[in-house]
Amino acid sequence: MNMFKALARRDQVFDFMTPEVSPVDVRHGPILYLEDVSVSFDGFQAINKLNLTIDDGELRCIIGPNGAGKTTMMDTITGKTRPDSGQVWFGSRHNLLRMSEPEIATLGIGRKFQKPTVFEALTVIENLELAMAADKRVLPSLTARLSSEQRDRIHEVVRLIGLKPAAHGLAGILSHGQKQWLEIGMLLMQRPRLLLVDEPVAGMTEQEMELTADLLTRLAGKGRQSVVVVEHDMGFVRSIARQVTVLHQGSVLAEGTMDQVSSDPRVVEVYLGEESGAEVA
Repeated sequence: MNMFKALARRDQVFDFMTPEVSPVDVRHGPILYLEDVSVSFDGFQAINKLNLTIDDGELRCIIGPNGAGKTTMMDTITGKTRPDSGQVWFGSRHNLLRMSEPEIATLGIGRKFQKPTVFEALTVIENLELAMAADKRVLPSLTARLSSEQRDRIHEVVRLIGLKPAAHGLAGILSHGQKQWLEIGMLLMQRPRLLLVDEPVAGMTEQEMELTADLLTRLAGKGRQSVVVVEHDMGFVRSIARQVTVLHQGSVLAEGTMDQVSSDPRVVEVYLGEESGAEVA
């Protein structure tokens, strides 16, 4: 049995990750909506009238060559970059362009960057405690008294991300893949409704990639979280993809299932060159 499935097969695991009171209204539409978003830097058009819709509980893969606008798109969603024009909505009531980065994170959007950033001198458990704590200073966070519900939540997330055997070990001795899972766990401690994951399998072994695919699939599998994955590894994308969006020159080039986009001549040309007849794989 898959390790993650064995460690986190109970439904209650996902209950600890669901926001206690979600302010996001998705009754009349998607959880994330970008309309005609454009971003330029010193004359370079990073995003050009981008339109993107993510449904509640969806797992979406975003692919595209370097310079396609993937990182700028995530920067715009999280408030790091302000677009020149367009709209970005989280549910039907929250205009993200009027909110700061901390406000957007508090609202329920979590982002995992490509390079994991964990506190290597702290244990796995302590990293999760720190991620959950209201007071983000290290000493108050580690000396605060946890409630039984908080302790249960930490241990459920530890099992979910497959790090129970390493729970009391230092994060610094974890493998690259395990650090990636720990960072995902740290985001889950904040109960996000939308999780943005940037190149999660870069530098991973084949086994770590398989476990990561299972983890991300299950996060969205209960329909309680939406997951957007930006990734260059097409084998990994194919293993998790339900719906794929292809970005090119800051706009959506193609959208559909992996089979649909991989057989699109425009996608083949963008990825493999005009003279190649091979499919994206």
